[in-house]
Amino acid sequence: MAKDTTAILAMALGGPTHLDDVGPYLADIRGGRPTPPAMVEEFRERYRRIGGGSPLLEISTAQAKGLESALASEGFRVRAYVGMRHWHPYIAEAVAEIGADGIRKAVAFCLTPYYSRMSVGAYLDAARQAIKDQGLDLELTAVESWNDAPGLADAFAEKVAAGRAALEREGFRDPYVLFTAHSLPRTITEAGDPYERELRETMDAIAARLPPIRSSMAYQSAGRTAGPWLGPPLEDVIEDLGRKGEKAILVVPFGFVSDHLEILYDVDIEARERAEKAGVRLERAASLNADPKFVAAMAAAVRPRLAP
Repeated sequence: MAKDTTAILAMALGGPTHLDDVGPYLADIRGGRPTPPAMVEEFRERYRRIGGGSPLLEISTAQAKGLESALASEGFRVRAYVGMRHWHPYIAEAVAEIGADGIRKAVAFCLTPYYSRMSVGAYLDAARQAIKDQGLDLELTAVESWNDAPGLADAFAEKVAAGRAALEREGFRDPYVLFTAHSLPRTITEAGDPYERELRETMDAIAARLPPIRSSMAYQSAGRTAGPWLGPPLEDVIEDLGRKGEKAILVVPFGFVSDHLEILYDVDIEARERAEKAGVRLERAASLNADPKFVAAMAAAVRPRLAP
C-alpha cells in the first residue's frame, strides 16, 4: 500500500449477522453485564423476523466502498475500512488492518450524520484508543458531524417523495409524514449535545426540498435504562394520529442511513402493527443505504479532510 494513501475508517454500531451471535452481541452492548435470558430470546426472535441477522455490515461495507470509489474517481488516493463499535469487525480490528497495510494517515468517519457524544464521540474515542493501544504511527483526523453535507437532504427528500407518491397512488391523499430518529437519554441536551439541533436542521432542509407537507418528528428505539429519553415516542405519536383521524402515515427514519434492526423490526414490524391497531396505514420511506446520492453526500463530507 502506498504511503501517501489515506485510510477512511467508516464506523457504525454493528449488529449480529447470525442468531447465535445475538447473546454475545447484547453482552457487548451492555458492557459485559449479564443479559437476562428472556432478553436474549426476545432479541433472537426480533432478528429471526428480519431474516436471521443484521444486514448492517453488508450495507456499511457497500457504503464505504462506494465512498472509496467516488473519491478515487476524483484523484484521491484512499482506501476504505469498516469498523464496528459493538461487533466484528470491531473498530480496533479495522485500525489494526490499516496499520498492517502501512498507511500513515486516516480519516475517521461515522456512518451517521448527527453528532452526539454518546454515539459518534464514543466511536472516535474507540478509534483513538485503538491507535494508542497498538502503538501505531497513524495520524487521525475526524469528521465529527456532517448533517449539512451537500446532497444529504436531497437524498432523503427523494426517498420521502417516492414514499408519498406510492401512498397517493393507492388513494391516500396527502399522507402524514413522520420523521424519526434514535432516542437518546435527555441528559445529553442538558450537557449541550448538538444531536437534537442537528436533527432539526436536517429535517427542515428535507422539508424545504418538498412540496408543502404535514409533518412532525418522533423518537424511536429508546433504551431500557432509567431516566427520561428524548421524545415523543414513535408509538405514542402513531396512536395520537390515529385518534385524530389520519388514514396514512409515511415514517421517514432520517436519523438512520442503513437498514438494520431499528428499521426492519422497530418500524417495519412493530410500528406497523401498532398503526394497524390504530386504524392507520403505515409505510416507510426507503433507507439511503448505498444510494449514489448518499454516497455523493458522504464524499462531500470527507473531501475537506483529504490532501489535494
